[in-house]
Formats: sequence, structure tokens, C-alpha cells
Amino acid sequence: MTPEAVVTSATILLAAYVIRGITGFGSGLIAVPLLALFLPLTFVVPLMLLLDFTASLVIGGFNFGRVKWDEVGALVPFSLIGVAVGTSLLVELPTQPMLIALGAFVLIFAVRSVLGLHGDKPVSRGWAPPAALTGGTVGALFGTGGPPYVIYLTHRIRDKSDLRATLSALFFLEGLMRIVSFLFAGLLMTREVWFAYAAALPLTLGGLYLGGRVHVGLGQAQMMRLIGVLLLVSGVSLLIKAAHV
Repeated sequence: MTPEAVVTSATILLAAYVIRGITGFGSGLIAVPLLALFLPLTFVVPLMLLLDFTASLVIGGFNFGRVKWDEVGALVPFSLIGVAVGTSLLVELPTQPMLIALGAFVLIFAVRSVLGLHGDKPVSRGWAPPAALTGGTVGALFGTGGPPYVIYLTHRIRDKSDLRATLSALFFLEGLMRIVSFLFAGLLMTREVWFAYAAALPLTLGGLYLGGRVHVGLGQAQMMRLIGVLLLVSGVSLLIKAAHV
């Protein structure tokens, strides 16, 4: 990597984990599309998996008592299926139709969140299986599987700190599944990924600390709008990426 690429990558990762520290998700949504502009996706996705796993462990460990384990338990079994499917199809799956569909879906929710149009009525737990299957599959394929989980859990959990802690616990467990799956697939067996992980770890921890300080002073409505903006950016980036596949 050139010095310019190193500085750009560091800036992207720091910004991504500041957002992760604020909301409990979003690092992959920001970092993966931007890093993939000048780095191979087969390098970016495993790297972000390791960094996100660490971030989930840090946030979840500090907020263990706020995790809604019943919500996590409803998602994990279907996430496991999605991770297995996504990993097995990482190289072979035609990506364009899936990116377009996911991008459009995320954009609809993003606009509703930004404009404050979402209702207060919780959604049925019957939506857990499709949310987890989609999140697990897309997460294994592109490292950006957060939106389906976030869309579901923001309609199940109203307290912003409970939501942040629950997302982190879920992403920790899903990340553990993906690590095992990626090890079997040979995607975590390169020295470059582990060297990059070690180099990026201080940026990750620093970003989480800064984001955590911001989270304390953030209101519920502000956090929901921030989530909406993140999903809006994610949806647009997914559609742009699909157009160039």
C-alpha cells in the first residue's frame, strides 16, 4: 500500500468506529464500501470481521446488563444459517441483483428514519427469521449485514442504550460464527489480514472511545435520525456498487 492509501484507510477506519461507538453498529457500512474502492473485497471483509468482532466485545462487555438476550436468542439460530450460506457463496454468487434489492430495502427504511415517519408499534417477532437470514448472509458476503438486524431491533427496542448493547452482543455472536466459517473457507489464513488487524486495532479502540463519549449526550430521536442517515449512505453506496459490478 502507498502512504496515501495507508492514511486514507486509517481515516476511514477511525471515522467508522467513532460511529460504531455512538450507535453500536455502522462500522462495516461505512468502511467496507470505501475501503473496497482501492483494496480487494476478499481482504477488506475478513479485516472488518476481525475489527468488528473486537468492537462488539468491547461495547458488549461494558454494557452486558443492558443486552436484551431474548431478542438476541430469536435471531442467532437463523443468523447461523445465513452465515453458512453467505460464506459458501462468497465467490460464486451473482452479486448485482442482491445488492440492488438490499440497497432499495435499506433506502426505504433510511428515509423513514431520517424523516421520523416510523411508528411506535413494535413489530412481530415473526420478522426475526427473515431479518437474521438476510443479515447473516449479507454479512458473510459483503461484511455489511447490519441493516436487517438494525431495522428489526429498532422496532423491538426503544431505549437507545439497550439497543446499542443488544446490537453489540448480536454482532459479537454473529462475528464468532463468521470467524469459524471464514477459517474453514481459508479467508482468515493470510498474514496480511492479521498484520492489518494489529495495525488498525488502536484506531478501532480510539474510535470506540470517542463515539462512546458522544453517545452519552445523544437523545433517542437524534440517534434514530443518525441511524437513518447511516442507512441512507449505506443504501446509496450499495446501489452504486451494484451499478459497477
